[in-house]
Amino acid sequence: MAKFETIGTASIPGKGSELRLLQRNDEFSIRIVGAPGELMNTRLHGSEDALAELACQRVAERPAARVLVGGLGMGFTLAAALAALGEDAEVVVAELVPGVVEWNHGPLGAAAGYPLNDPRTRVSLGDVGALLRREPGGFDAIMLDVDNGPEGLTRRENDWLYSPEGLAVAQQALRPDGVLAVWSAGQDPAFTERLRRVGLLVETVTVRAHRPGKGARHCIWLAY
Repeated sequence: MAKFETIGTASIPGKGSELRLLQRNDEFSIRIVGAPGELMNTRLHGSEDALAELACQRVAERPAARVLVGGLGMGFTLAAALAALGEDAEVVVAELVPGVVEWNHGPLGAAAGYPLNDPRTRVSLGDVGALLRREPGGFDAIMLDVDNGPEGLTRRENDWLYSPEGLAVAQQALRPDGVLAVWSAGQDPAFTERLRRVGLLVETVTVRAHRPGKGARHCIWLAY
């Protein structure tokens, strides 16, 4: 079997570490230099697709729906959101690492169908929390896939995003009857309770990393 080869590196702002993009035939992997395992792989994106599908199906019929994807990753959540929404929609994708955007414009982008090229896509480089603070009432749906979820963080600065203060800011960034969807590598009852304490109604959905019905079980919170 062919081995993965590194085809790109990208600095993580404020952390002093790097991401690596690896390729093996038509398979890609993103990893953190010096950390075990991988962050994401193009073979396993069923739960990233589900994050967008579950959120966007609730707002797809709204005229000129505007949604936010927090974390570009390999582009699968963005692609699924675009597929679920109408031609008059706008999908803002916030990405902290400029190199990840470059990879998605390059060879990695083919895996998700180059969703950055869709005219409905808008890229916001920088911290998604700062974007949420800037845009109260700005979005019909917010989809957060940052690190590995509320308790699986690889970047300490992201703690705020899942704190009561951060969740309150996300709630304020929603339009009336909007939905906040949060991806996690696993269940977290404490986070469910945190969502409820800021006044949100919460539904948890278990999804699989690989479709149909295969791979690790991941969790998605839907909060209104």
